[in-house]
Amino acid sequence: MAFPEQKFEHISTYARSYFARLNEALESVDGEQMMQAANILARVHRRGGIIFSCGNGGSAAIANHLVCDHCKLVQTDTDLHPRIMSLSSTVEMITAIGNDISFEDIFVYQLRSLARPGDALITISSSGDSENIVRAAQWAKENGLPVISMTGFSGGRSAQIADVNLHVDADNYGIIEDVHQSLMHILAQYIRQAHMEEALIKEKRF
Repeated sequence: MAFPEQKFEHISTYARSYFARLNEALESVDGEQMMQAANILARVHRRGGIIFSCGNGGSAAIANHLVCDHCKLVQTDTDLHPRIMSLSSTVEMITAIGNDISFEDIFVYQLRSLARPGDALITISSSGDSENIVRAAQWAKENGLPVISMTGFSGGRSAQIADVNLHVDADNYGIIEDVHQSLMHILAQYIRQAHMEEALIKEKRF
């Protein structure tokens, strides 16, 4: 059932219902898929590859935030030196490609220019079906780059293309994006603690 399915008269009632749906959505994400995603990201970090991320709208903000979590957080107290780039943050390239070629190519054009064997791609899309996301995922797949997709709703085409699909079983954009944001934090924090000396973990903030 879609949320909200009725009008709410008080924000506290809306919030309680939202949080209940959010908890259900968090629990819907497959743990083995999360482990596979963490393994891919850690392997790329160890080998010096680049992780590319991309998304539209709110998902673009998550793609950009992911850069900070991996370049700064994951590197702190570990021997990893992550290299990560958000294809959603390059406004000059995005507008040039969108204006001169097509908006559907804003991510795949950058990937073709920058990606190399040993890199990986994370796509973030609630629908999983945005054409610019699908084209990037398809190119990465065809060129040997592991693809991790974060999706919601029915998963869309990017869920089918991806090597690992972190799917959120929800039908509200805010809830899906909240879970994607949590997954972004979980992946970075898990990789960091896995590469830290155990004695340091309880002394540090995450």
